[in-house]
Amino acid sequence: MSGEPIIRPIEVADFDQTWPIIRDVVRAQETYAFDPGMDRDTAWKLWVELPRATFVAELDGQILGTYYIKANAAGPGDHVCNCGYMTAPAARGRGIASRLCVHSLEMARELGFSAMQFNSVVATNTVAVALWQKHGFAIVGTLPGAYRHARHGLVDCHVMFRSLLD
Repeated sequence: MSGEPIIRPIEVADFDQTWPIIRDVVRAQETYAFDPGMDRDTAWKLWVELPRATFVAELDGQILGTYYIKANAAGPGDHVCNCGYMTAPAARGRGIASRLCVHSLEMARELGFSAMQFNSVVATNTVAVALWQKHGFAIVGTLPGAYRHARHGLVDCHVMFRSLLD
Protein backbone atom coordinates (compact mmCIF):
# COMPACT_ATOMS: atom_id res chain seq x y z
CA MET A 1 0.00 0.00 0.00
CA SER A 2 1.17 3.44 -0.81
CA GLY A 3 -0.20 6.92 -0.44
CA GLU A 4 -2.59 8.43 2.05
CA PRO A 5 -5.89 6.81 2.97
CA ILE A 6 -9.11 8.51 2.03
CA ILE A 7 -11.59 9.01 4.85
CA ARG A 8 -15.12 8.94 3.51
CA PRO A 9 -18.65 7.99 4.56
CA ILE A 10 -19.18 4.25 4.81
CA GLU A 11 -21.07 2.53 2.01
CA VAL A 12 -23.04 -0.71 2.33
CA ALA A 13 -20.40 -2.61 0.31
CA ASP A 14 -17.68 -1.48 2.78
CA PHE A 15 -19.21 -3.57 5.55
CA ASP A 16 -17.81 -6.78 4.08
CA GLN A 17 -14.38 -5.49 5.15
CA THR A 18 -15.54 -3.49 8.18
CA TRP A 19 -17.42 -6.31 9.90
CA PRO A 20 -14.33 -8.51 10.47
CA ILE A 21 -12.53 -5.53 12.06
CA ILE A 22 -15.46 -4.93 14.43
CA ARG A 23 -15.99 -8.65 15.11
CA ASP A 24 -12.35 -9.25 16.02
CA VAL A 25 -11.99 -6.16 18.21
CA VAL A 26 -15.19 -6.99 20.10
CA ARG A 27 -14.29 -10.68 20.52
CA ALA A 28 -10.89 -9.76 21.96
CA GLN A 29 -12.67 -8.09 24.93
CA GLU A 30 -9.84 -5.63 25.45
CA THR A 31 -11.31 -2.27 24.40
CA TYR A 32 -15.08 -2.29 23.68
CA ALA A 33 -17.97 -3.13 25.99
CA PHE A 34 -20.01 -4.79 23.26
CA ASP A 35 -21.30 -8.37 23.50
CA PRO A 36 -18.42 -10.56 22.24
CA GLY A 37 -21.00 -12.77 20.52
CA MET A 38 -22.39 -9.86 18.53
CA ASP A 39 -23.51 -10.82 15.03
CA ARG A 40 -23.09 -8.90 11.79
CA ASP A 41 -26.63 -7.46 11.79
CA THR A 42 -26.25 -6.13 15.32
CA ALA A 43 -22.86 -4.65 14.45
CA TRP A 44 -24.37 -2.91 11.42
CA LYS A 45 -27.12 -1.42 13.57
CA LEU A 46 -24.74 -0.27 16.35
CA TRP A 47 -21.93 0.97 14.12
CA VAL A 48 -23.78 2.33 11.06
CA GLU A 49 -27.53 2.76 11.55
CA LEU A 50 -27.75 4.31 15.02
CA PRO A 51 -24.90 6.85 14.84
CA ARG A 52 -25.29 10.20 13.11
CA ALA A 53 -22.55 9.25 10.62
CA THR A 54 -19.97 6.51 10.07
CA PHE A 55 -16.73 6.78 8.12
CA VAL A 56 -14.02 4.48 6.81
CA ALA A 57 -10.36 5.02 6.03
CA GLU A 58 -9.70 3.35 2.69
CA LEU A 59 -6.55 2.90 0.67
CA ASP A 60 -6.26 0.97 -2.57
CA GLY A 61 -9.65 -0.66 -1.99
CA GLN A 62 -8.77 -1.84 1.52
CA ILE A 63 -10.61 -0.62 4.62
CA LEU A 64 -7.96 0.28 7.21
CA GLY A 65 -10.21 1.68 9.90
CA THR A 66 -13.60 3.09 10.76
CA TYR A 67 -15.33 5.42 13.19
CA TYR A 68 -18.82 6.55 14.06
CA ILE A 69 -20.04 9.85 15.47
CA LYS A 70 -23.23 10.39 17.43
CA ALA A 71 -24.68 12.59 20.13
CA ASN A 72 -23.49 11.40 23.52
CA ALA A 73 -26.87 12.15 25.10
CA ALA A 74 -30.28 13.45 24.11
CA GLY A 75 -32.02 16.78 24.68
CA PRO A 76 -29.91 19.23 26.67
CA GLY A 77 -26.83 17.00 26.27
CA ASP A 78 -26.96 16.61 22.50
CA HIS A 79 -24.29 19.25 21.88
CA VAL A 80 -21.61 16.79 23.08
CA CYS A 81 -20.72 13.99 20.68
CA ASN A 82 -19.22 10.57 21.15
CA CYS A 83 -17.12 8.58 18.69
CA GLY A 84 -15.90 5.03 18.46
CA TYR A 85 -12.83 4.04 16.42
CA MET A 86 -11.46 0.71 15.21
CA THR A 87 -8.54 -0.12 12.97
CA ALA A 88 -7.64 -3.24 11.02
CA PRO A 89 -4.78 -5.24 12.54
CA ALA A 90 -2.57 -4.63 9.48
CA ALA A 91 -3.11 -0.87 9.82
CA ARG A 92 -2.19 -0.52 13.50
CA GLY A 93 0.82 1.64 14.22
CA ARG A 94 0.48 3.46 10.90
CA GLY A 95 -1.32 6.59 12.12
CA ILE A 96 -4.79 5.53 10.94
CA ALA A 97 -6.46 6.06 14.33
CA SER A 98 -4.84 9.50 14.57
CA ARG A 99 -6.14 10.44 11.12
CA LEU A 100 -9.60 9.17 12.04
CA CYS A 101 -9.53 11.25 15.24
CA VAL A 102 -8.54 14.43 13.38
CA HIS A 103 -11.29 13.78 10.82
CA SER A 104 -13.85 13.16 13.57
CA LEU A 105 -12.97 16.43 15.29
CA GLU A 106 -13.54 18.28 12.01
CA MET A 107 -16.81 16.43 11.37
CA ALA A 108 -18.02 17.08 14.91
CA ARG A 109 -17.58 20.81 14.40
CA GLU A 110 -19.31 20.62 10.99
CA LEU A 111 -22.23 18.77 12.60
CA GLY A 112 -22.57 21.50 15.24
CA PHE A 113 -21.18 19.71 18.28
CA SER A 114 -19.31 21.82 20.83
CA ALA A 115 -17.48 19.03 22.65
CA MET A 116 -16.49 15.39 22.32
CA GLN A 117 -16.59 12.82 25.12
CA PHE A 118 -15.32 9.26 25.28
CA ASN A 119 -17.34 7.49 27.95
CA SER A 120 -15.20 4.43 28.53
CA VAL A 121 -11.57 4.29 27.41
CA VAL A 122 -10.12 1.11 28.90
CA ALA A 123 -7.14 2.20 30.99
CA THR A 124 -4.98 -0.72 29.83
CA ASN A 125 -5.35 0.58 26.27
CA THR A 126 -2.46 2.95 26.88
CA VAL A 127 -1.86 3.56 23.17
CA ALA A 128 -5.40 4.93 22.78
CA VAL A 129 -5.23 6.96 26.00
CA ALA A 130 -1.97 8.60 24.85
CA LEU A 131 -3.35 9.20 21.35
CA TRP A 132 -6.51 10.89 22.61
CA GLN A 133 -4.42 13.03 24.99
CA LYS A 134 -2.21 14.01 22.04
CA HIS A 135 -5.36 15.27 20.33
CA GLY A 136 -6.39 17.42 23.27
CA PHE A 137 -8.54 15.09 25.36
CA ALA A 138 -8.24 15.12 29.13
CA ILE A 139 -9.09 12.34 31.53
CA VAL A 140 -11.93 13.86 33.54
CA GLY A 141 -12.83 10.77 35.52
CA THR A 142 -11.84 7.19 36.15
CA LEU A 143 -14.31 4.37 36.75
CA PRO A 144 -12.63 1.76 38.97
CA GLY A 145 -12.92 -1.80 37.71
CA ALA A 146 -15.55 -0.84 35.12
CA TYR A 147 -14.32 -3.20 32.39
CA ARG A 148 -13.88 -7.00 32.43
CA HIS A 149 -10.75 -7.36 30.33
CA ALA A 150 -10.19 -10.79 28.77
CA ARG A 151 -6.58 -11.00 30.01
CA HIS A 152 -6.32 -8.59 32.94
CA GLY A 153 -9.65 -9.09 34.69
CA LEU A 154 -11.31 -5.98 36.11
CA VAL A 155 -9.58 -2.82 34.90
CA ASP A 156 -10.37 0.88 35.12
CA CYS A 157 -12.00 2.96 32.40
CA HIS A 158 -11.40 6.64 31.76
CA VAL A 159 -13.93 9.24 30.76
CA MET A 160 -12.14 11.59 28.36
CA PHE A 161 -13.36 14.99 27.21
CA ARG A 162 -12.40 17.75 24.82
CA SER A 163 -14.03 21.06 23.98
CA LEU A 164 -14.44 21.82 20.28
CA LEU A 165 -14.78 25.55 20.83
CA ASP A 166 -11.05 26.27 20.89
